[in-house]
Amino acid sequence: MKIKSWLLLTYLLVMILPLLALYGLYVTINAYYQDKNVDEYLEKWAVVTDLKDQLDHPSLYNMNANYKGIEKLTSDQLMITLYSPNGKIYYSSNLINPFSSFESKSYVYKNLYEFEQNYKTFIYKEPVYEDGKIKGIYKITLVRSEWLEQVNTKSLFVIISLIIVMLLLYAAVVYLLNRRLNKPAKRLMEQMHAFAKDEETNPLPVTKDEIGKLTESFQLMQQEITATRKNLAVEQQQKEFMIASLSHDLKTPLTSIQAYAESLRHGSHSEKEQHEYLQVIQSKADYMKQLLDDLMMLTLLQSPTYELELVKVDGEEFFEMLLSDYEQISREKGFEAKTTVNVEGSYFVNPKQLMRVVDNVVANAWTYTNPGGTIGISAFESPNIPSWSFGKLAESFTEKGIYIVVKNSGATLSEQQCKEMFDPLYQIDDSRSHIGERGAGLGLSIAKQIMAKHDGTITAIAQQNQLAIVIWLPSIEEERNG
Repeated sequence: MKIKSWLLLTYLLVMILPLLALYGLYVTINAYYQDKNVDEYLEKWAVVTDLKDQLDHPSLYNMNANYKGIEKLTSDQLMITLYSPNGKIYYSSNLINPFSSFESKSYVYKNLYEFEQNYKTFIYKEPVYEDGKIKGIYKITLVRSEWLEQVNTKSLFVIISLIIVMLLLYAAVVYLLNRRLNKPAKRLMEQMHAFAKDEETNPLPVTKDEIGKLTESFQLMQQEITATRKNLAVEQQQKEFMIASLSHDLKTPLTSIQAYAESLRHGSHSEKEQHEYLQVIQSKADYMKQLLDDLMMLTLLQSPTYELELVKVDGEEFFEMLLSDYEQISREKGFEAKTTVNVEGSYFVNPKQLMRVVDNVVANAWTYTNPGGTIGISAFESPNIPSWSFGKLAESFTEKGIYIVVKNSGATLSEQQCKEMFDPLYQIDDSRSHIGERGAGLGLSIAKQIMAKHDGTITAIAQQNQLAIVIWLPSIEEERNG
Protein backbone atom coordinates (compact mmCIF):
# COMPACT_ATOMS: atom_id res chain seq x y z
CA MET A 1 0.00 0.00 0.00
CA LYS A 2 1.32 3.41 -0.92
CA ILE A 3 2.30 5.75 1.90
CA LYS A 4 -0.14 8.37 0.72
CA SER A 5 -3.02 5.92 0.73
CA TRP A 6 -1.87 4.49 4.03
CA LEU A 7 -1.68 7.96 5.61
CA LEU A 8 -5.15 8.84 4.33
CA LEU A 9 -6.58 5.59 5.65
CA THR A 10 -4.93 5.88 9.07
CA TYR A 11 -5.95 9.54 9.33
CA LEU A 12 -9.55 8.55 8.62
CA LEU A 13 -9.45 5.77 11.19
CA VAL A 14 -7.56 7.58 13.93
CA MET A 15 -8.77 11.14 13.66
CA ILE A 16 -12.02 11.55 11.82
CA LEU A 17 -13.97 8.45 12.84
CA PRO A 18 -13.22 8.55 16.60
CA LEU A 19 -13.85 12.28 16.81
CA LEU A 20 -17.12 12.00 14.92
CA ALA A 21 -18.15 8.97 16.97
CA LEU A 22 -17.40 10.69 20.25
CA TYR A 23 -19.08 13.89 19.17
CA GLY A 24 -22.15 12.03 17.94
CA LEU A 25 -22.25 9.98 21.12
CA TYR A 26 -21.97 13.07 23.27
CA VAL A 27 -24.63 14.99 21.33
CA THR A 28 -27.03 12.02 21.35
CA ILE A 29 -26.68 11.26 25.05
CA ASN A 30 -26.76 14.92 26.08
CA ALA A 31 -29.92 15.57 24.04
CA TYR A 32 -31.49 12.39 25.41
CA TYR A 33 -30.84 13.37 29.03
CA GLN A 34 -32.14 16.90 28.53
CA ASP A 35 -35.36 15.77 26.86
CA LYS A 36 -35.81 12.94 29.35
CA ASN A 37 -35.22 15.26 32.29
CA VAL A 38 -37.88 17.73 31.09
CA ASP A 39 -40.35 14.96 30.25
CA GLU A 40 -39.83 13.31 33.63
CA TYR A 41 -40.21 16.63 35.45
CA LEU A 42 -43.52 17.37 33.74
CA GLU A 43 -44.70 13.78 34.23
CA LYS A 44 -43.92 13.82 37.97
CA TRP A 45 -45.46 17.27 38.38
CA ALA A 46 -48.66 15.99 36.76
CA VAL A 47 -48.75 13.21 39.39
CA VAL A 48 -48.27 15.78 42.17
CA THR A 49 -51.04 17.97 40.70
CA ASP A 50 -53.44 15.02 40.75
CA LEU A 51 -52.58 14.25 44.39
CA LYS A 52 -52.84 17.80 45.73
CA ASP A 53 -56.66 17.91 45.67
CA GLN A 54 -56.84 14.60 47.54
CA LEU A 55 -54.40 15.69 50.23
CA ASP A 56 -55.75 19.20 50.74
CA HIS A 57 -58.37 18.15 53.33
CA PRO A 58 -57.97 19.41 56.92
CA SER A 59 -59.75 16.29 58.18
CA LEU A 60 -56.69 14.18 57.32
CA TYR A 61 -54.46 16.06 59.75
CA ASN A 62 -55.40 14.63 63.14
CA MET A 63 -54.70 11.50 65.13
CA ASN A 64 -58.04 9.80 64.39
CA ALA A 65 -58.12 10.33 60.64
CA ASN A 66 -58.86 7.49 58.23
CA TYR A 67 -55.93 6.99 55.88
CA LYS A 68 -57.23 4.04 53.87
CA GLY A 69 -57.84 6.26 50.88
CA ILE A 70 -54.30 7.68 51.14
CA GLU A 71 -52.79 4.20 51.39
CA LYS A 72 -54.35 3.27 48.05
CA LEU A 73 -52.48 6.15 46.44
CA THR A 74 -49.04 5.05 47.66
CA SER A 75 -46.62 2.53 46.24
CA ASP A 76 -42.94 1.73 46.30
CA GLN A 77 -42.55 4.55 43.76
CA LEU A 78 -44.81 7.10 45.51
CA MET A 79 -44.64 7.92 49.20
CA ILE A 80 -46.87 10.30 51.13
CA THR A 81 -46.18 11.81 54.56
CA LEU A 82 -48.63 13.93 56.54
CA TYR A 83 -47.32 16.26 59.29
CA SER A 84 -48.82 18.35 62.01
CA PRO A 85 -47.82 22.04 62.16
CA ASN A 86 -45.16 21.23 64.80
CA GLY A 87 -43.58 18.35 62.84
CA LYS A 88 -45.41 15.31 64.21
CA ILE A 89 -45.95 12.64 61.58
CA TYR A 90 -49.64 11.71 61.33
CA TYR A 91 -49.13 9.28 58.50
CA SER A 92 -46.23 8.04 56.40
CA SER A 93 -46.20 5.31 53.79
CA ASN A 94 -42.50 4.60 54.31
CA LEU A 95 -42.30 4.43 58.14
CA ILE A 96 -43.03 1.37 60.27
CA ASN A 97 -44.55 3.29 63.20
CA PRO A 98 -45.56 6.77 61.95
CA PHE A 99 -47.53 7.84 65.02
CA SER A 100 -44.49 8.02 67.29
CA SER A 101 -42.18 9.90 64.95
CA PHE A 102 -41.33 13.55 64.57
CA GLU A 103 -39.47 15.68 62.03
CA SER A 104 -37.86 18.99 62.89
CA LYS A 105 -39.95 22.05 62.04
CA SER A 106 -37.06 23.49 60.06
CA TYR A 107 -37.13 20.44 57.79
CA VAL A 108 -40.93 20.33 57.51
CA TYR A 109 -41.23 24.02 56.59
CA LYS A 110 -38.18 24.09 54.34
CA ASN A 111 -38.80 24.55 50.59
CA LEU A 112 -42.59 24.67 50.78
CA TYR A 113 -44.26 24.90 47.36
CA GLU A 114 -41.00 23.97 45.66
CA PHE A 115 -40.80 20.88 43.45
CA GLU A 116 -37.36 19.66 44.49
CA GLN A 117 -35.53 17.53 41.97
CA ASN A 118 -32.87 15.35 43.60
CA TYR A 119 -30.73 12.61 42.13
CA LYS A 120 -33.02 9.84 43.36
CA THR A 121 -36.34 11.54 44.09
CA PHE A 122 -38.73 14.40 43.44
CA ILE A 123 -40.14 15.98 46.63
CA TYR A 124 -43.04 18.42 47.01
CA LYS A 125 -44.37 19.90 50.27
CA GLU A 126 -47.37 22.16 50.81
CA PRO A 127 -49.29 23.33 53.88
CA VAL A 128 -53.02 22.77 54.34
CA TYR A 129 -55.02 25.60 55.88
CA GLU A 130 -58.17 25.63 57.99
CA ASP A 131 -59.74 28.93 59.09
CA GLY A 132 -56.65 30.82 57.96
CA LYS A 133 -54.26 28.68 60.02
CA ILE A 134 -51.98 25.83 59.03
CA LYS A 135 -53.74 22.56 59.85
CA GLY A 136 -50.99 20.35 58.55
CA ILE A 137 -48.40 19.80 55.85
CA TYR A 138 -48.17 17.03 53.29
CA LYS A 139 -45.06 15.76 51.55
CA ILE A 140 -45.10 13.80 48.30
CA THR A 141 -41.98 11.79 47.41
CA LEU A 142 -41.65 10.30 43.91
CA VAL A 143 -38.83 7.81 43.34
CA ARG A 144 -36.84 8.24 40.14
CA SER A 145 -36.28 4.51 39.62
CA GLU A 146 -36.62 4.62 35.86
CA TRP A 147 -34.28 7.62 35.70
CA LEU A 148 -31.66 5.90 37.90
CA GLU A 149 -31.82 2.76 35.82
CA GLN A 150 -31.37 4.74 32.62
CA VAL A 151 -28.50 6.76 34.10
CA ASN A 152 -26.69 3.59 35.16
CA THR A 153 -27.25 1.96 31.78
CA LYS A 154 -26.16 5.03 29.82
CA SER A 155 -23.19 5.61 32.10
CA LEU A 156 -21.97 2.06 31.57
CA PHE A 157 -22.47 2.43 27.83
CA VAL A 158 -20.56 5.73 27.79
CA ILE A 159 -17.68 4.35 29.87
CA ILE A 160 -17.30 1.26 27.66
CA SER A 161 -17.57 3.36 24.50
CA LEU A 162 -14.98 5.84 25.75
CA ILE A 163 -12.63 3.03 26.74
CA ILE A 164 -12.95 1.44 23.32
CA VAL A 165 -12.45 4.74 21.52
CA MET A 166 -9.44 5.65 23.64
CA LEU A 167 -7.84 2.22 23.12
CA LEU A 168 -8.34 2.47 19.38
CA LEU A 169 -7.03 6.01 19.34
CA TYR A 170 -3.98 5.05 21.41
CA ALA A 171 -3.20 2.11 19.11
CA ALA A 172 -3.55 4.32 16.04
CA VAL A 173 -1.33 7.04 17.49
CA VAL A 174 1.37 4.49 18.35
CA TYR A 175 1.11 3.06 14.87
CA LEU A 176 1.42 6.50 13.25
CA LEU A 177 4.41 7.69 15.25
CA ASN A 178 7.30 8.31 12.95
CA ARG A 179 9.63 11.10 11.97
CA ARG A 180 7.12 12.65 9.64
CA LEU A 181 4.24 12.78 12.16
CA ASN A 182 5.81 12.76 15.61
CA LYS A 183 6.96 16.36 15.93
CA PRO A 184 3.79 18.19 14.74
CA ALA A 185 1.55 15.69 16.57
CA LYS A 186 3.49 16.16 19.82
CA ARG A 187 3.34 19.92 19.45
CA LEU A 188 -0.39 19.78 18.85
CA MET A 189 -0.92 17.55 21.89
CA GLU A 190 1.03 19.98 24.03
CA GLN A 191 -1.24 22.78 22.88
CA MET A 192 -4.32 20.69 23.63
CA HIS A 193 -3.14 19.86 27.14
CA ALA A 194 -2.28 23.48 27.79
CA PHE A 195 -5.68 24.63 26.62
CA ALA A 196 -7.43 21.98 28.71
CA LYS A 197 -5.59 23.32 31.78
CA ASP A 198 -6.53 26.90 30.82
CA GLU A 199 -2.90 27.79 30.21
CA GLU A 200 -1.69 30.24 27.57
CA THR A 201 -1.30 28.76 24.08
CA ASN A 202 0.37 30.04 20.92
CA PRO A 203 -1.07 29.62 17.39
CA LEU A 204 0.42 26.66 15.54
CA PRO A 205 1.46 26.82 11.89
CA VAL A 206 -1.14 25.26 9.62
CA THR A 207 0.38 22.98 6.99
CA LYS A 208 -1.32 21.49 3.94
CA ASP A 209 -1.24 17.90 5.18
CA GLU A 210 -3.57 16.00 7.45
CA ILE A 211 -1.93 17.25 10.63
CA GLY A 212 -2.36 20.78 9.35
CA LYS A 213 -6.08 20.20 8.91
CA LEU A 214 -6.31 18.81 12.42
CA THR A 215 -4.45 21.80 13.77
CA GLU A 216 -6.81 24.17 12.01
CA SER A 217 -9.84 22.30 13.38
CA PHE A 218 -8.41 22.41 16.88
CA GLN A 219 -7.81 26.14 16.69
CA LEU A 220 -11.36 26.74 15.45
CA MET A 221 -12.66 24.55 18.26
CA GLN A 222 -10.45 26.45 20.68
CA GLN A 223 -11.99 29.74 19.54
CA GLU A 224 -15.51 28.34 19.92
CA ILE A 225 -14.81 26.94 23.38
CA THR A 226 -13.25 30.23 24.49
CA ALA A 227 -16.32 32.12 23.27
CA THR A 228 -18.59 29.59 25.00
CA ARG A 229 -16.68 29.98 28.27
CA LYS A 230 -17.16 33.74 28.12
CA ASN A 231 -20.88 33.32 27.45
CA LEU A 232 -21.19 30.86 30.32
CA ALA A 233 -19.39 33.27 32.62
CA VAL A 234 -21.81 36.05 31.65
CA GLU A 235 -24.79 33.73 32.16
CA GLN A 236 -23.45 32.64 35.55
CA GLN A 237 -23.02 36.25 36.58
CA GLN A 238 -26.59 36.99 35.50
CA LYS A 239 -27.87 34.00 37.47
CA GLU A 240 -25.96 35.07 40.58
CA PHE A 241 -27.35 38.57 40.22
CA MET A 242 -30.87 37.21 39.80
CA ILE A 243 -30.54 35.00 42.89
CA ALA A 244 -29.14 37.86 44.96
CA SER A 245 -31.81 40.28 43.76
CA LEU A 246 -34.69 37.88 44.31
CA SER A 247 -33.34 36.96 47.74
CA HIS A 248 -33.36 40.64 48.64
CA ASP A 249 -36.80 41.16 47.15
CA LEU A 250 -38.20 38.24 49.16
CA LYS A 251 -36.32 39.06 52.35
CA THR A 252 -37.71 42.58 52.61
CA PRO A 253 -41.44 41.70 52.68
CA LEU A 254 -40.69 38.60 54.73
CA THR A 255 -39.03 40.76 57.37
CA SER A 256 -42.12 42.99 57.43
CA ILE A 257 -44.39 39.97 57.80
CA GLN A 258 -42.31 38.67 60.71
CA ALA A 259 -42.28 42.05 62.41
CA TYR A 260 -46.04 42.57 62.15
CA ALA A 261 -46.74 38.97 63.13
CA GLU A 262 -44.55 39.31 66.23
CA SER A 263 -46.28 42.57 67.08
CA LEU A 264 -49.70 40.94 66.77
CA ARG A 265 -48.56 38.00 68.83
CA HIS A 266 -46.97 39.84 71.74
CA GLY A 267 -48.42 43.35 71.59
CA SER A 268 -51.68 44.79 72.76
CA HIS A 269 -53.44 46.46 69.85
CA SER A 270 -56.87 47.73 69.07
CA GLU A 271 -59.10 45.91 66.63
CA LYS A 272 -58.42 48.58 64.01
CA GLU A 273 -54.65 48.24 64.41
CA GLN A 274 -54.90 44.46 64.20
CA HIS A 275 -56.88 44.79 60.98
CA GLU A 276 -54.28 47.16 59.54
CA TYR A 277 -51.44 44.83 60.52
CA LEU A 278 -53.19 41.88 58.90
CA GLN A 279 -53.71 43.92 55.73
CA VAL A 280 -49.98 44.66 55.59
CA ILE A 281 -49.13 40.99 56.11
CA GLN A 282 -51.58 39.99 53.37
CA SER A 283 -50.17 42.60 51.00
CA LYS A 284 -46.58 41.46 51.56
CA ALA A 285 -47.55 37.80 51.17
CA ASP A 286 -49.38 38.58 47.93
CA TYR A 287 -46.29 40.37 46.63
CA MET A 288 -44.07 37.40 47.46
CA LYS A 289 -46.49 35.02 45.77
CA GLN A 290 -46.65 37.23 42.68
CA LEU A 291 -42.85 37.39 42.54
CA LEU A 292 -42.54 33.61 42.72
CA ASP A 293 -45.31 33.18 40.13
CA ASP A 294 -43.51 35.60 37.81
CA LEU A 295 -40.21 33.76 38.29
CA MET A 296 -41.86 30.41 37.55
CA MET A 297 -43.57 31.84 34.46
CA LEU A 298 -40.30 33.38 33.23
CA THR A 299 -38.49 30.05 33.66
CA LEU A 300 -41.29 28.20 31.87
CA LEU A 301 -41.34 30.64 28.95
CA GLN A 302 -37.57 30.38 28.51
CA SER A 303 -37.88 26.63 27.96
CA PRO A 304 -37.62 25.84 24.21
CA THR A 305 -40.08 22.96 24.66
CA TYR A 306 -42.86 25.14 26.09
CA GLU A 307 -45.38 26.30 23.50
CA LEU A 308 -48.41 28.57 23.96
CA GLU A 309 -51.76 27.41 22.65
CA LEU A 310 -52.93 30.06 20.18
CA VAL A 311 -56.54 30.52 19.13
CA LYS A 312 -58.04 32.59 16.31
CA VAL A 313 -59.85 35.73 17.50
CA ASP A 314 -61.73 38.54 15.83
CA GLY A 315 -59.41 41.53 16.13
CA GLU A 316 -62.00 44.26 16.70
CA GLU A 317 -63.97 42.36 19.33
CA PHE A 318 -60.98 40.93 21.19
CA PHE A 319 -58.88 44.08 21.40
CA GLU A 320 -61.90 46.20 22.36
CA MET A 321 -62.40 43.81 25.29
CA LEU A 322 -58.67 43.71 26.06
CA LEU A 323 -58.32 47.49 26.46
CA SER A 324 -61.80 48.31 27.77
CA ASP A 325 -61.07 48.63 31.50
CA TYR A 326 -57.84 50.58 31.56
CA GLU A 327 -59.37 54.07 31.42
CA GLN A 328 -61.45 53.48 34.56
CA ILE A 329 -58.63 51.78 36.46
CA SER A 330 -56.22 54.55 35.49
CA ARG A 331 -58.61 57.22 36.80
CA GLU A 332 -58.88 55.34 40.09
CA LYS A 333 -55.08 55.36 40.31
CA GLY A 334 -54.89 59.09 39.62
CA PHE A 335 -53.91 59.04 35.94
CA GLU A 336 -55.59 60.30 32.79
CA ALA A 337 -55.82 57.51 30.22
CA LYS A 338 -57.27 57.26 26.72
CA THR A 339 -57.74 54.05 24.76
CA THR A 340 -58.39 53.70 21.04
CA VAL A 341 -58.95 50.54 18.96
CA ASN A 342 -58.85 50.41 15.17
CA VAL A 343 -58.53 46.72 14.27
CA GLU A 344 -60.38 44.73 11.61
CA GLY A 345 -58.47 41.52 10.88
CA SER A 346 -58.25 38.20 12.71
CA TYR A 347 -55.27 37.03 14.76
CA PHE A 348 -53.87 33.95 16.48
CA VAL A 349 -53.30 34.73 20.16
CA ASN A 350 -53.25 33.20 23.59
CA PRO A 351 -55.82 35.50 25.25
CA LYS A 352 -54.71 34.91 28.82
CA GLN A 353 -51.01 35.48 28.16
CA LEU A 354 -51.56 38.46 25.84
CA MET A 355 -53.69 40.02 28.58
CA ARG A 356 -50.77 39.44 30.92
CA VAL A 357 -48.44 41.25 28.51
CA VAL A 358 -50.69 44.32 28.29
CA ASP A 359 -51.26 44.29 32.07
CA ASN A 360 -47.51 44.24 32.68
CA VAL A 361 -46.86 47.06 30.22
CA VAL A 362 -49.68 49.26 31.56
CA ALA A 363 -48.59 48.54 35.15
CA ASN A 364 -45.10 49.68 34.17
CA ALA A 365 -46.60 52.89 32.74
CA TRP A 366 -48.49 53.50 36.00
CA THR A 367 -45.29 52.96 37.97
CA TYR A 368 -43.18 55.44 36.05
CA THR A 369 -45.79 58.14 35.39
CA ASN A 370 -46.13 60.99 37.85
CA PRO A 371 -49.55 61.34 39.56
CA GLY A 372 -51.92 63.18 37.27
CA GLY A 373 -49.88 62.22 34.20
CA THR A 374 -51.30 60.94 30.93
CA ILE A 375 -51.25 57.42 29.49
CA GLY A 376 -52.29 56.49 25.97
CA ILE A 377 -53.24 52.92 25.03
CA SER A 378 -53.92 52.13 21.37
CA ALA A 379 -54.42 49.05 19.21
CA PHE A 380 -54.30 49.52 15.44
CA GLU A 381 -53.18 47.86 12.22
CA SER A 382 -50.21 49.23 10.32
CA PRO A 383 -52.13 51.16 7.63
CA ASN A 384 -54.08 53.03 10.32
CA ILE A 385 -51.24 54.81 12.10
CA PRO A 386 -52.67 57.25 14.69
CA SER A 387 -52.17 60.98 14.19
CA TRP A 388 -50.39 61.44 17.54
CA SER A 389 -47.40 59.31 16.48
CA PHE A 390 -44.34 61.08 15.09
CA GLY A 391 -40.58 60.78 14.79
CA LYS A 392 -39.00 57.44 15.72
CA LEU A 393 -42.32 56.11 16.95
CA ALA A 394 -44.13 56.68 13.64
CA GLU A 395 -41.19 55.22 11.72
CA SER A 396 -41.41 51.96 13.71
CA PHE A 397 -44.84 50.99 12.32
CA THR A 398 -43.56 49.26 9.19
CA GLU A 399 -44.65 45.63 9.58
CA LYS A 400 -48.00 44.22 8.47
CA GLY A 401 -50.07 43.21 11.49
CA ILE A 402 -51.40 44.79 14.67
CA TYR A 403 -49.61 47.23 16.98
CA ILE A 404 -50.49 47.77 20.62
CA VAL A 405 -48.85 50.94 21.92
CA VAL A 406 -48.76 52.07 25.57
CA LYS A 407 -47.41 55.62 25.78
CA ASN A 408 -46.82 57.54 29.00
CA SER A 409 -45.20 60.81 30.00
CA GLY A 410 -41.96 60.78 31.96
CA ALA A 411 -38.21 61.18 31.70
CA THR A 412 -36.65 60.32 28.34
CA LEU A 413 -34.59 57.13 28.44
CA SER A 414 -31.48 56.30 26.46
CA GLU A 415 -31.46 53.69 23.70
CA GLN A 416 -29.42 51.40 25.95
CA GLN A 417 -32.01 51.67 28.73
CA CYS A 418 -34.78 50.94 26.23
CA LYS A 419 -33.00 47.69 25.30
CA GLU A 420 -32.07 46.65 28.83
CA MET A 421 -35.52 47.24 30.34
CA PHE A 422 -36.67 43.87 28.96
CA ASP A 423 -33.87 42.00 30.77
CA PRO A 424 -34.88 40.05 33.90
CA LEU A 425 -34.70 42.15 37.11
CA TYR A 426 -33.74 45.32 35.24
CA GLN A 427 -34.98 48.49 36.94
CA ILE A 428 -34.66 51.98 35.52
CA ASP A 429 -34.06 53.19 39.05
CA ASP A 430 -31.18 51.14 40.49
CA SER A 431 -32.42 51.75 44.03
CA ARG A 432 -34.42 48.81 45.35
CA SER A 433 -35.86 50.72 48.27
CA HIS A 434 -39.42 50.48 46.93
CA ILE A 435 -39.52 46.73 46.63
CA GLY A 436 -43.08 45.50 47.04
CA GLU A 437 -44.51 48.67 45.55
CA ARG A 438 -43.28 48.51 42.00
CA GLY A 439 -42.31 44.88 41.46
CA ALA A 440 -38.94 43.28 40.94
CA GLY A 441 -38.35 43.88 37.24
CA LEU A 442 -39.72 40.60 35.82
CA GLY A 443 -42.88 41.91 34.15
CA LEU A 444 -41.40 43.26 30.92
CA SER A 445 -39.05 40.28 30.60
CA ILE A 446 -42.05 37.95 30.84
CA ALA A 447 -43.85 40.10 28.27
CA LYS A 448 -40.91 39.74 25.89
CA GLN A 449 -40.87 35.95 26.24
CA ILE A 450 -44.64 35.74 25.68
CA MET A 451 -44.42 37.86 22.53
CA ALA A 452 -41.61 35.63 21.24
CA LYS A 453 -43.95 32.64 21.66
CA HIS A 454 -46.49 34.60 19.53
CA ASP A 455 -43.83 35.23 16.84
CA GLY A 456 -44.25 38.91 17.73
CA THR A 457 -42.05 41.60 19.23
CA ILE A 458 -42.04 44.15 22.03
CA THR A 459 -39.79 47.21 21.98
CA ALA A 460 -39.41 50.51 23.82
CA ILE A 461 -39.08 53.88 22.09
CA ALA A 462 -38.25 57.04 24.05
CA GLN A 463 -38.48 60.59 22.71
CA GLN A 464 -39.27 64.07 24.07
CA ASN A 465 -40.01 63.06 27.68
CA GLN A 466 -42.28 60.24 26.56
CA LEU A 467 -41.86 56.46 26.60
CA ALA A 468 -43.80 54.17 24.28
CA ILE A 469 -43.89 50.38 24.58
CA VAL A 470 -44.70 48.97 21.15
CA ILE A 471 -46.16 45.45 20.89
CA TRP A 472 -46.45 43.87 17.44
CA LEU A 473 -48.37 40.77 16.39
CA PRO A 474 -48.22 39.36 12.85
CA SER A 475 -51.43 38.98 10.91
CA ILE A 476 -52.67 35.50 10.01
CA GLU A 477 -51.50 36.07 6.45
CA GLU A 478 -48.00 37.02 7.65
CA GLU A 479 -47.78 33.93 9.88
CA ARG A 480 -48.69 31.69 6.96
CA ASN A 481 -46.08 33.34 4.75
CA GLY A 482 -43.52 32.94 7.56
